[in-house]
Amino acid sequence: MDPQQTSTPPQSEPSLPATVEPDVVATPSGGQRWPEWIRGYWDLRSLAIVILAALLAGLWIDTRSQLRDVQRDLARKLADADTANRESRQLSVQARDAQHDLEYRLAAMESKIAESQNQRVALEGLYLELNRSRDERVLAEVEQMLIIGSQQLTLAGNVKSALIALEAADSRLQRSDGAQFTAVRRAVRRDIERLKSTPFVDVVGMSLRLDNLAHEVDGFTLAMFERPVESKPVTVVSNEGAVRRFAREAWQDVQSLMRIQRVDRDELPLIAPSQAFFLRENLRLRLMSARIALLAHEQDSFKADTRESIAWMQRYFNGKDHQVSQALASLKQLSDADVNIDVPDIAGSLEEVRNAKLLRERGLR
Repeated sequence: MDPQQTSTPPQSEPSLPATVEPDVVATPSGGQRWPEWIRGYWDLRSLAIVILAALLAGLWIDTRSQLRDVQRDLARKLADADTANRESRQLSVQARDAQHDLEYRLAAMESKIAESQNQRVALEGLYLELNRSRDERVLAEVEQMLIIGSQQLTLAGNVKSALIALEAADSRLQRSDGAQFTAVRRAVRRDIERLKSTPFVDVVGMSLRLDNLAHEVDGFTLAMFERPVESKPVTVVSNEGAVRRFAREAWQDVQSLMRIQRVDRDELPLIAPSQAFFLRENLRLRLMSARIALLAHEQDSFKADTRESIAWMQRYFNGKDHQVSQALASLKQLSDADVNIDVPDIAGSLEEVRNAKLLRERGLR
């Protein structure tokens, strides 16, 4: 029941006097009415409660609406986050696969790098070995050339051949272009200059000429087989008569029966056929002995053998024969040559090469 409504007083109660306070009401329980200010206060409180309830209802509705919006936003964001999470997982899987691939490639690259380093070390070793082998080969070749040149100088006195050997050795050192061969090349160039300043004697050419003369001995004509020179035939005249032609031919026959020739020798050496063989062999031995003396640079023996050969040819062989006359001229020219020359050696170059080889062997050890 509304507190503002008043109950009807009972009929048995007397009317209140006019002096009674209007704001006094009895309470519901006691039958007394509430004062007006209490009833007004109660009305305000009810109104406040209603307004508060309305506000709370509006606030609740608004809160529910905001909550639904928040839930929708949260659901959308969760869906986006889930999508992003799935994409992240995919990216993570891809990154992991890429990492595994990179790790595999890195391992393969490291293996290749290690292999290449091993190959580089092996190649450096091979290069050093080849370099050492190349230097040793160059020194061996130069030493062989110098040995040949030294043999030519020592055994044959052939300055030209020795000079060729030294120039070949210098050219080989120049092609190698190695600073370690500077001392060897300097020694070789020094020996080359020494050989160039030596007087040239064509020992090989002289030796070949003596050898050819020794082979031509069998074709020399002996002096005992020398015959007068055949006279030139008389020119026959085409219109010559029979009597003149007969007389001329008869005179030619008479002239051919006897020939007179001047001989400048006191006596013509007569040699038996069996002795002619030994004469030719002795002359050949003389020529060979002269050749050996030439190669040994023994000038006295060389001149003695050549002069003895010239004397034998002038005495026992026909000097008017063309082959014999050419052989005599060649022997006289050879006999006048000076073969006793001071041939320098190339021991300095050989010693320098051998020292270089010895130093390399000690360095390798």
